[in-house]
Amino acid sequence: MKLDKTDVGILRALQRNAQLKASELADALAISPSPLYRRIRLMEEAGVIKQYVTLLDQEKVGLPISAYVSVALEKSAETLAGFERAIASCEEVMECYLMTGQFDYMIRVVANDISGIERFVVMRLSTIEGVRDVSTSITLRRVQYKTELPVRPHEWQP
Repeated sequence: MKLDKTDVGILRALQRNAQLKASELADALAISPSPLYRRIRLMEEAGVIKQYVTLLDQEKVGLPISAYVSVALEKSAETLAGFERAIASCEEVMECYLMTGQFDYMIRVVANDISGIERFVVMRLSTIEGVRDVSTSITLRRVQYKTELPVRPHEWQP
C-alpha cells in the first residue's frame, strides 16, 4: 500500500486523537468524509492501522513504578518459545523484545511499588524454565514517552 500525504495526515491525526470527529479531520485535510472513510478502511484492512486504544496515565491508575528487565536464557528453540508464552500471560509486562547482545530479552514491567517489581522478578520471572540471568533497572523519571510514530509518505511493504 502506498501512503501518500493525505494518508500520512490521517495517520498523524488519528495517532494524536483517535476520537477526532471525521468531519473535523476531513476539513483539516481538505477532503470530503467519504474518501476519508475509504482511506481509513483501506489502511485498517492492510494492517497499517492495527487497533484503536485509550492511553491511561500510569501513575494515576496506581502503577507509578516502571522497570526494565534484561533476561538471559539457556538457549534452545523450546526455551525461547516457552519464555515468550509465559511472558505473554503476565499482565504487568507492558513490552517484551527479543534482543541481540548479552541478554536475550528486554521487558518493561509496571507495578504499584518496588516490592511489586521484586515479586514479579522473584516469583514469576525467575520461575520460568530456562531463565539463566536477570538484570533489573528501575526508572527514576520518565523523560519522554510517545506513541506517535513519525510516519512519512512511502511505499508500504507487508
